[in-house]
Amino acid sequence: MSPTPRVVIIGAGIVGANLADELAARGWRNVTVLEQGPLHLAGGSSSHAPGLVFQTNPSKTMTEFASYTVGKMLSLTADGISCFNQVGGLEVATTPARFEDLKRKAGFAASWGVEARLIDPDECEKHHPLLPAGNVLGGLHIPSDGLALAARAVRLLIARAFAAGIEFRGSTTVTGIEHDGGRVTAVATDTGRVPADVVVCCAGFWGAKVGAMAGMTVPLLPLAHQYVKTSALPELAGRNELPNGARLPILRHQDADLYFREHGDRLGIGSYAHRPMPVDLAGLPDVPAADMSDDRMPSRLDFTPADFDPSWRESQRLLPALHRASITDGFNGIFSFTPDGGPLIGESPEVAGFYVAEAVWVTHSAGVAKAVAELLVEGRSQADLHDGDVRRFEDVQLAPDYISQTSQQNFVEIYDVLHPLQPRESPRNLRTSPFFGRQQELGAVFLESGGWERPHWYEANAPLLADLPQDWREPGREAWAARYHSPIAAAEAWKTRTAVAMYDMTPLKRVEVSGPGAFPLLQRLSTGQLDKRHGAVTYCLLLDAAGGVRSDITVARLAPERFQAGINNNADYEYLRGEAAAQSAADPAQWAQVMDVTPGTCCIGLWGPLAREVVAKVSGDDFSNASLKYFRTAQVRIDGLRVTAMRLSYVGELGWELYTSADQGLRLWDTLFEAGQEQGLIAAGRAAFNSLRLEKGYRLWGTDMTTEHTPEEAGVGFAVKADKGDFVGASALAAAGAPTRRLRCLTIDDGRSVVMGKEPVYLDNVLSGYVTSAAFGYTVGRPVAYAWLPADTAEGDTVEIEYFGRRVPATVAAEPLVDPGMERLRS
Repeated sequence: MSPTPRVVIIGAGIVGANLADELAARGWRNVTVLEQGPLHLAGGSSSHAPGLVFQTNPSKTMTEFASYTVGKMLSLTADGISCFNQVGGLEVATTPARFEDLKRKAGFAASWGVEARLIDPDECEKHHPLLPAGNVLGGLHIPSDGLALAARAVRLLIARAFAAGIEFRGSTTVTGIEHDGGRVTAVATDTGRVPADVVVCCAGFWGAKVGAMAGMTVPLLPLAHQYVKTSALPELAGRNELPNGARLPILRHQDADLYFREHGDRLGIGSYAHRPMPVDLAGLPDVPAADMSDDRMPSRLDFTPADFDPSWRESQRLLPALHRASITDGFNGIFSFTPDGGPLIGESPEVAGFYVAEAVWVTHSAGVAKAVAELLVEGRSQADLHDGDVRRFEDVQLAPDYISQTSQQNFVEIYDVLHPLQPRESPRNLRTSPFFGRQQELGAVFLESGGWERPHWYEANAPLLADLPQDWREPGREAWAARYHSPIAAAEAWKTRTAVAMYDMTPLKRVEVSGPGAFPLLQRLSTGQLDKRHGAVTYCLLLDAAGGVRSDITVARLAPERFQAGINNNADYEYLRGEAAAQSAADPAQWAQVMDVTPGTCCIGLWGPLAREVVAKVSGDDFSNASLKYFRTAQVRIDGLRVTAMRLSYVGELGWELYTSADQGLRLWDTLFEAGQEQGLIAAGRAAFNSLRLEKGYRLWGTDMTTEHTPEEAGVGFAVKADKGDFVGASALAAAGAPTRRLRCLTIDDGRSVVMGKEPVYLDNVLSGYVTSAAFGYTVGRPVAYAWLPADTAEGDTVEIEYFGRRVPATVAAEPLVDPGMERLRS
């Protein structure tokens, strides 16, 4: 790569133009932006987007992106007019379920630092006079929301970046991505070749087509979304000086999948209530650059009135003034959707230097551009990107049918009230462990993650509730926390703590790292001391250069040059694979192979105080504490099967993770299940598992800690062996000051309010943090939560968690709540 990287940005819409501006602001000027349409009106989604910016989101990162977009658009001015009209946002409820959801969203806003307020029907009408108070139950008002003038912003961003030395080429079609030796080298266009060290695809709904040129699957689906403008409304006459001006807050009626904004004396109405309409790029209208206009562009398809008719009737019901209006203009505009609704950000696993910033709407555009600029210039984004990491999807999730089906489902559900545990309905049964048939026989209730079917509890354990001791019984839950939950989880937790249980750990991703470079690779990337004899297991962290926790992993040394690492997700796998390739290229003698062994293996967590009695019946190997200590691994035989036994326990009880090949898995399950009946062995699911791990204080990466947090802040500083020598993030940790925040354990005082995560936490009536994980702690007999709080918060301090608009008292507790001396684990 040249000293000053040659960067090519593909697409000059709201994301590409913002990225060029962000790079220029950081001193990178060797940048060329290619746009297939004319620069003044590119013809993509940015050119027709209604520009709504609602900041409130369950994701902290997405809220931060939206808030940055608001600030940048406000500051982007010409002739005294900014590119953001801060009219505020109003989301209304017409059903009790929606109003409860607004309370939850108000909590999100508080947690992420956005001013928001629940208001009654009368105040809704005051903010939006077209909305009769009697038509709604209440609303959520966010004063800092508003309307981004996207097309105008693009023009101003291009002008500013151009003045800073960025080159823009309009009417230039990308025809190929050139790469050599696994690294991007140039972009081919219809006007010639553009050399590049870095290419960033900001092509919007053309992103999948451009990605394919680099051999990369970009999992997005272009879908049409209906938008109309009404005739003039007398009620709006004379309110706005500009033809497309607005003073009313943007209005979302999510119970009917609708939103509304002013255009001078008219209203614009957007609808997600219609059938999904996937778009074939080959069938897009061919609009010459000279003919491009606001009403004619490739992303603006013909309106289909029949699809909008129900939405028009509902709009007239909500806003009676529309009975005196008509639809004067309508179109089906193209937007990008993904399998999980998140954006696609980051570097291609296939071609180094090829990045994407796709499935990004105007709402988050400047924030995403800032994050990508930070990735390129500084090597990391200040915002945690795991929710948007393009590498987060498993291979099964990159199949065309999967992308299409799930993206369409996300379109349908975009405004639905979705529970945090709510699984997708289809496609299902894509990935199942060898135990799936037995789990079905036991009445497993499955949730889905990463394509895997994961038992949450087993109906076969329902009879255990009759024997459940009173102090293990959970009080009745309120409706929201009771969804996707069963009291059977209490019985499964009880059996794990008092007898023995089997957990299907197969879906947890694992890789094998082998070769002469395996040890130096893992030693350099992780915080743990891995220079141990084979059989050792080490819990350690993967940090970024700034000392943020990019993942936590468990590494078992199976042989001098062979390791098994339990990792969190596909992004971890690609990170390890990419670092191994770079190490091998720098020194061929230090080659290392990173192989995903998850599909060909399976794992049972056999845990509980009677686990040793069970395994002794079916194995001649020595499972005693003297022979197989905590955090050690050994090759054993169970009923003749070759098994890798790791003395680990994520639930805080004696036991092992037992790994074998997938073809032997069913036999392993049956052997252990049959052998354990005398000890009361059961199969247990994720609901009990999550409760038990929180009682033990075990962190969940991506939920409790991310790249935004250092190990000491997150309470995992013990996993950092500072004296091991250099490793990624070591210098940043050495230079870090004292933490100003820490992840703390809370127990909820009323003994029954089960929060779900992301709720704001108040200390002395001051907003001080937010909840990460939560569950009912069956062993301790009360709900447990973890939350980020000021570092000086002390054990015994009382805090309040805002839960659906009410304050729930909680107490900061010493952790772990169960087995602080580790006697049960090490027995």
